[in-house]
Amino acid sequence: MGVKISAIIFLGTGGDTYVVGKQIRASGGIILQINENQFHIDPGPGSLLMAKEVGVNLRANTALFVSHNHLNHCNDVNAVIDAMTYAGFDKKGVLIANNTVVNGSQSYRPILQEYYKNCLERYIVLNAGQKVGINEVEIMALKARHSEENAIGFKFFTPQFTLSYSGDTKYNAEIADQYQNSNILILNVPYLKKEKDNDGLSKEDAVKIINAVKPRLAIITHFGMDFVKADPLYEIREIQKETSCQVIAAKDGMVVNPLSYSVEQGQRTLIGFKEEKRGVHVRFEEKVKEVDEILEEKQTSLEEAEDKEFQ
Repeated sequence: MGVKISAIIFLGTGGDTYVVGKQIRASGGIILQINENQFHIDPGPGSLLMAKEVGVNLRANTALFVSHNHLNHCNDVNAVIDAMTYAGFDKKGVLIANNTVVNGSQSYRPILQEYYKNCLERYIVLNAGQKVGINEVEIMALKARHSEENAIGFKFFTPQFTLSYSGDTKYNAEIADQYQNSNILILNVPYLKKEKDNDGLSKEDAVKIINAVKPRLAIITHFGMDFVKADPLYEIREIQKETSCQVIAAKDGMVVNPLSYSVEQGQRTLIGFKEEKRGVHVRFEEKVKEVDEILEEKQTSLEEAEDKEFQ
């Protein structure tokens, strides 16, 4: 039997309008593969192209997750549904989104078209604090403070690890507290400096959150222009020094093995997960090593293709 791969694949790391509009960094969202499940989070502009470039088959999507109705997070939701269902010929998959994406609001028309609703097995509107289960994974919607009033984040409780994705949000202590007990924390941090008019997290905010949560791994993504100009690699090293946690800067096409950051005795899925203890550590380490080798080979091939493109 082959190894079931868990992976986090970044189809884009661009944050603000300028970075996304110029495609200085891509904006296709995040792919989260958990055993047999493939979740596509926030499919912004260019999702299909980036999926092709990094070798992700969108037909394999189990579910789409959309945190809010801003175009850099939801623009390609209909296109992805079309690709994963053959325009409804093979009705499949689940959309989990905030209320505005599905129903609109006073300020926004819903991005989800009526036709593509009917291409899915089902669609689910989540508000902060509500939960839904997909196969062996449970997902909870997290509160966010953003100009899109119904914006949310997502917390994934899997058999091997717990991952929180902030979505777009301003900082406060209540927001940060939701990420507790996360093995992996993905933060959208468009702003380098904290300013009054910021509509999302800044570098300073990220440091506060990571220090409070102490995840095994924090990944910073969704960079704005000031962050890109300053060099995210350097800035993220500074965050790592200030938090004493492992922190990495996401880049387009980056692949991370989440199993490397799980904790055997840590928090499991809320549904409940049991595994016999005898010999589990050895088997788990072997699985992590094998998956790491597969993902390393995949990442190397992506980097080689990238090098050829710029030669």
